[in-house]
Amino acid sequence: MFKRPKITLADLIKSFLRVLLKIRYAPRLKVEKSHHELLRLGSQYGGWTFVNSDALKNGTVICAGLGEDASFDIEFLTLYSSKVIIIDPTPRAVAHYHNILESIGKPKTQNYSDNGKQEIFSYNLGSVNRSNLVLVPKALWNEKSQIKFYLPPNSDHVSHSIINYQNNYSADSQSIEVESICIDDVFSEFGIQKLPLIKLDIEGAEIEVINDLLQKRIFPDQILVEYDELSNPSKRSRDRIRECHENLLDNRYVLINKDRPSNHLYILKE
Repeated sequence: MFKRPKITLADLIKSFLRVLLKIRYAPRLKVEKSHHELLRLGSQYGGWTFVNSDALKNGTVICAGLGEDASFDIEFLTLYSSKVIIIDPTPRAVAHYHNILESIGKPKTQNYSDNGKQEIFSYNLGSVNRSNLVLVPKALWNEKSQIKFYLPPNSDHVSHSIINYQNNYSADSQSIEVESICIDDVFSEFGIQKLPLIKLDIEGAEIEVINDLLQKRIFPDQILVEYDELSNPSKRSRDRIRECHENLLDNRYVLINKDRPSNHLYILKE
């Protein structure tokens, strides 16, 4: 018979303190009302909400951060007949991508899991091919270089981080070295002229990447961003997120949806 793990007093205190930190350091980003039709694709864990638009059809989008849940990317590709460029150097993400390619054309035969680790047969791969689901095995960043990619403290977690917010921004924790790429280099490599949507799920690096986008005057119609640092609340994380949010507002973006605690949808004002 399955036994539930025993919850200790220390566990309760730790959970209570985390709630207090989240309350104290919440950036409180205002969501504006919108008339746009919102659509959510993907699993419970890996799904995203965005604006349903004809501009997404037959276009190219960038999805930075794959992990082991490509449910959004594959459903999006299928619905809009689009090309999805995935950017992620994480070893397990690269392996997951290649497992998808080995099953191209196969139908969905099981439901999604809720834990972020999807089995290949949970995807409908009938519309997927090697030209419309492309992996760039590099880390999206604000400069092109060799950088440290820090491992998460929990070995069950797939996602690595450039800024290492998961380990209190330490420069000494365990890491691997990966190659990074800038957004303008991605544009050049794939001949992108117009970007209708970008998804950023890159473990804290989203702030540097967004600031780089705006500085280079690259304005995607929609920015889907997970502020990962919300899961480790602190004054530093709050200030970083607030500054990024204000930078987006100053560049004609508006926040129109929050999905789960961390996923945010910004659209460019018409």
